[in-house]
Amino acid sequence: MTDQADPVKPTTADNYDPAAGDAHQKRRRGWRYLAAAALLALIVVGLWPKPIPVELATVERAPLIVTVDEEGVTQVRHRYVVSSPVSGNLRRIVHKPGATVVAGETILAVLQPAEGDILDMRSRAQAKAREQAAQSQVAQAGAQRARAAAALELATTEAARQRVLAADRLVSQQELDVAENRERTAGQENRAAEFALQVANFELEQARAVLMRTDPSANHDDAVMTITSPISGKVLRVFQESARIVTGGMPLIEVGNTENLEVRIEVLSRDGVAIAPGATVWLEQWGGAENLEARVRLVEPAAFTKISALGVEEQRVNVLADLITPPEDRLSLGDGYRVEARIERSRLENTLQTSAGALFQQDDQWWCFVLKSGRAEMRPIEIGLSNGVQTQIVKGLDVSEQVILYPGDRIEADTRVRPLR
Repeated sequence: MTDQADPVKPTTADNYDPAAGDAHQKRRRGWRYLAAAALLALIVVGLWPKPIPVELATVERAPLIVTVDEEGVTQVRHRYVVSSPVSGNLRRIVHKPGATVVAGETILAVLQPAEGDILDMRSRAQAKAREQAAQSQVAQAGAQRARAAAALELATTEAARQRVLAADRLVSQQELDVAENRERTAGQENRAAEFALQVANFELEQARAVLMRTDPSANHDDAVMTITSPISGKVLRVFQESARIVTGGMPLIEVGNTENLEVRIEVLSRDGVAIAPGATVWLEQWGGAENLEARVRLVEPAAFTKISALGVEEQRVNVLADLITPPEDRLSLGDGYRVEARIERSRLENTLQTSAGALFQQDDQWWCFVLKSGRAEMRPIEIGLSNGVQTQIVKGLDVSEQVILYPGDRIEADTRVRPLR
């Protein structure tokens, strides 16, 4: 039997395929390209501008109150400076500022008239004339008191009628506010008339006292003149505290009713033109927890020049406002106290508005940035009244649109933005 040789197996060199190496190299190059592309994409993403975080405000319809904000000073509306009716020796005044006085009862000062005032016939004639003038003032003050009382009664009746009609929604809120303001004003005028009548009676009593002491037939040994308080209130200032010789007409003491306060507010004349009597005033930072309410009584017709802190001449005018808040809610407030006043200049009940911080001016045109699909859209607008916080929008924006607050130099038209959380 013939032996057959085993077939010879091919060697590794016989199985070598040149194309296989090329494919492997191509795969390696492909991975390099993918890695390079991914790296490039990461670089692009890293360098791509990110959306700028911004604060937003919503355009809405709401009431808008425009105010004039200035500093004010409280003052007693009706004050009385008690003067010496004749020359003489003034005894020491024992009252101090803040002391309570009662009309016709509290003795403010004691005066020993000079001998010349008792015997001088010319002084007697002058005292007689002062008595007659004081009688006329009492009659005039009585007539004003009666007129003020009648006006108060009419205003009270009208206000009560308006409240009933307002409860049935037959009159507007504005008509009710006008009627109530007239009632408050009439009450203030009535109190002022009562004060004027008290002062007139006091002056009549002092004139009669002087006339009695100038009577040459009377016995003036150890004669003294007591000066009582003309009103009920408190002592505001004492001008002559120590005993001394005084002349007729020299101021001795000042009294007033601290419950009847008003506020004097200095405003620019251009703002004073827009303030109407009856406007609401809010008093802040006076020392109490709650704001006080007042009503403008008068805008003085004469302005004055005042130098501002920056050295600029300003034309200013005084605005006088009566306090409406009850005295029991402001017991610590006195004469000459500083307050921050916000005077209502105009009011819009329902108007389109947005934050004033979103608006800026460029080339005599007002603009704002509106958020649209994640980008800032620069839009021209027309504005109306503004109180420094909110501004009326006349044209250019719609309700519920969102505007960018305080846009800086980074915000331009079509800039990508995102809201701050």
